[in-house]
Amino acid sequence: MSNLIAPSVLAADFANLQRDIEMVNNSDADWFHIDIMDGVFVPNISFGMPVLQAISKYATKTIDVHLMIVDPDRYITTFADLGANVLTVHYEACTHLHRTIQAIKTTGMKAGVALNPHTPIAVLEDVIADLDLVCVMSVNPGFGGQSFIENTYKKVRQLKQLIEFSESNCQIEIDGGVTDKNASKLIEAGANILVAGSYVFKSNNPIDTIANLKALVN
Repeated sequence: MSNLIAPSVLAADFANLQRDIEMVNNSDADWFHIDIMDGVFVPNISFGMPVLQAISKYATKTIDVHLMIVDPDRYITTFADLGANVLTVHYEACTHLHRTIQAIKTTGMKAGVALNPHTPIAVLEDVIADLDLVCVMSVNPGFGGQSFIENTYKKVRQLKQLIEFSESNCQIEIDGGVTDKNASKLIEAGANILVAGSYVFKSNNPIDTIANLKALVN
């Protein structure tokens, strides 16, 4: 299985969103990573349903939606209807995590759980077999362009051990501060999917930047 690159649309040019979506379509990227923030769970507000609907209209690749919101259960079917292929909720936002995971899977989407930098891997022991993806936050959630947290490598290795011990098919996604400086090391630690936002969209040639990242991880 090849390792995946998922440009984070949070870092795109919102005034030229269709252009940037089509750029990703035409690149070596594998997924679109869409951050939905509510200003409550994280101290920032990103885009909501209408923008996701617009993205879905043009995107030709897997749409990976990352909910940084309180009470995500209320919106699971909505995001399925809007075209999400993967839906990731935060462990810290879910009172009944197993129920939430099952609700996501019932819609036909793949189910992911994200962990904040301070949340230990051990909290996933009881649900890892049910998950398609774990998103390890390598920055504090809420804003793009932050510096990578070095402890992430250790967490990825711990997560990889848990996945192998549980015989789970879960993939490991890294979100935050991913660049050509740490991509290979993250894959070596056990990651499968790298989310890159500012590094891609703020570069002089995003198509080449994505191609370089893809070459580094495969």
